[in-house]
Amino acid sequence: MGYMIKPGTSWDNAYTRCLAVAPEAFDDDRVSNLWGGRWHRNGDPVPATSPIDGTPIAGPPMLSADQAAAAVRASLDRHREWGQVPLADRKARVSAVLDALTEHRDLLSLLLVWEIGKPWRLATADVDRAIDGVRWYVEEIDRMVEGRGPLDGPVSNIASWNYPMSVLMHAMLVQVLAGNAAIAKTPTDGGLACLTLASALAVREGLPITLVSGAGRELSAALVRAPEVGCVSFVGGRDAGAQVAAAVADLGKRHVLEQEGLNTWGVWEYADWDLLGRQIRKTFDYAKQRCTAYPRFVVQRSLFDRFLETYLAAVKEVRFGHPLAVENSEDPLPDLDFGPLINDAKAKELGDLVDEAITKGGVPLYRGSRSDGRFLPGQDTSAYLAPVTILAPPPSSPLHHAEPFGPVDTVVLVDTEAELLAAMNASNGALVATISCDDEATARRLGSHVRAFKLGVNGARSRGDREEIFGGLGASWHGAFVGGELLVRAVTEGAPGERLPGNFLTYTLQPS
Repeated sequence: MGYMIKPGTSWDNAYTRCLAVAPEAFDDDRVSNLWGGRWHRNGDPVPATSPIDGTPIAGPPMLSADQAAAAVRASLDRHREWGQVPLADRKARVSAVLDALTEHRDLLSLLLVWEIGKPWRLATADVDRAIDGVRWYVEEIDRMVEGRGPLDGPVSNIASWNYPMSVLMHAMLVQVLAGNAAIAKTPTDGGLACLTLASALAVREGLPITLVSGAGRELSAALVRAPEVGCVSFVGGRDAGAQVAAAVADLGKRHVLEQEGLNTWGVWEYADWDLLGRQIRKTFDYAKQRCTAYPRFVVQRSLFDRFLETYLAAVKEVRFGHPLAVENSEDPLPDLDFGPLINDAKAKELGDLVDEAITKGGVPLYRGSRSDGRFLPGQDTSAYLAPVTILAPPPSSPLHHAEPFGPVDTVVLVDTEAELLAAMNASNGALVATISCDDEATARRLGSHVRAFKLGVNGARSRGDREEIFGGLGASWHGAFVGGELLVRAVTEGAPGERLPGNFLTYTLQPS
C-alpha cells in the first residue's frame, strides 16, 4: 500500500497561501515580528523542519533582548490607548477578527498540521475551539468587566507549542476584549506561521497584539521582569515555570502560571470495561502531548487481569502516522489518533527513558512499532514514537513521577485505598484526575483526597470551555485560576484589596 501527500496540502502550498493572505507578515524567505501595530523584518531566523516528515518550514526570527524590550515598551503605549476604546468597539473589532479566522480556518489548521504535527481532526478542533470560545466571551464580556478595568500594563504570554490557537490565541483575544494589550512569545518548537497569520488578521482590525520570537533566556527580562508588563501568563513545564514563578514573586506581579503535573486515572471496584476501553483509546489523542493527558493508570490489583485485557485491546486500535498521507488524491485526510511528537529529539528522549525504565526493572506491558504507522515511502519517521506501556516504573526513573508528554503510559498496582491515593498524588499536584468506580459516592470520597484541580468520575476531564474554570493544585499551578469569568478577572483590576481565586505563594483560594 503506497501513500502520498494529499494534493493541495503541501507545506509549499500552505506557505504560498500565507503570502497571498497576509503579505505584510510573510516574505518569501522568512516571517516577521509584530509590535507597535507594524510588522518588522528583523531578528535572525533559525532553520526549522516539520516533525511530520522533516520538510523544511519557516523558522522563528529570533530577537535580541534589546529588541524585545523595545517591543514591550511599544506595547505599553498601545495598552494605554486601547484602554480608552469603548467596550462596544472592542467587541466589534474582536468579532471581525473571529470572522476572518473563520474564513481562513482551513489554512490555519493546515499550518498546525505541518508545524506541530496535529492530525487534521485535532488541528481543526484547535482552531474551532479558539473561535467558538472567544465568541462566547464577546457575548458575555459586559457582565464580566462590570466594575472592573484593564491592568496597568499589557499581558505577557509565554506558552508551549501544543495549542497555539485554543490556548494562546484564545487567551490573547480575551485579554484584548477585557481592555488590555497582549504580548505573545512564539513557541520556539512550533506554531510560528499559524500564530503569525492569526495575528496578522487581528492587527488589521486594530487589536493591540505583539508577537515576537526569541530564546527564553534572551527575552525573559522583557517579557517577565519588565516594569511595563502588567501580568505574566505562562503555560509550560515545571523547570521553566519555576524560574518565572520566582521572578513574578520577587516583583509582586499579577501572574497565571500553568505547569505540568502527572495526571492519574484510578481504577477501583469497577466493572464497566467496555466504557473504559473507549476512554483509554481517546487518551492517546495527539500522542498525549497536552496538559490534561492521562499517562498514569493506578489499578486495584484484584482488577488487573480485566484492566490489562481492556487496555491492550484499546491500545492496539490506536492509529498514528503522517497526518496528510492518503492512498488516492480524492481520499479524505486520515482520521488518526496522533502523528509525530514535536521533534525527533523528544522522540529519542522518551525512547531512552523507556529503555532505562525497563532496564531498571519496569515491566513492558505493550510496545508498539513504528512499522504499525501510516507513512509515505521512504519518509523520515524519526519524530514518531509508537505507544508504550510500562508496569511499575522504578522510582529512580522520571517516568515514575513526571509527565512524559508522549504516548508512554505507566501502570501502578495497589491493594488499599491509601495506596491508591498515594500513587495518584505522585507529582505533588496535577491539573486533572479521574477515578473509575462503580459506586459514585466512593469515587467522590476518594477523589476529595486527590490533589488535582478537576476530578472526573468514570470519565476524563479537560480544560473545558466557556463557563468552565481551570487551574491546578500543588506545584502544577501558581497564580490566578482561569476559565469562564475567572479568565477576565485574572487580567482586570477590581476593588482595592481583591483576592483572586488561585494558588498563590501566600494563599490558595478556590472559586466559590
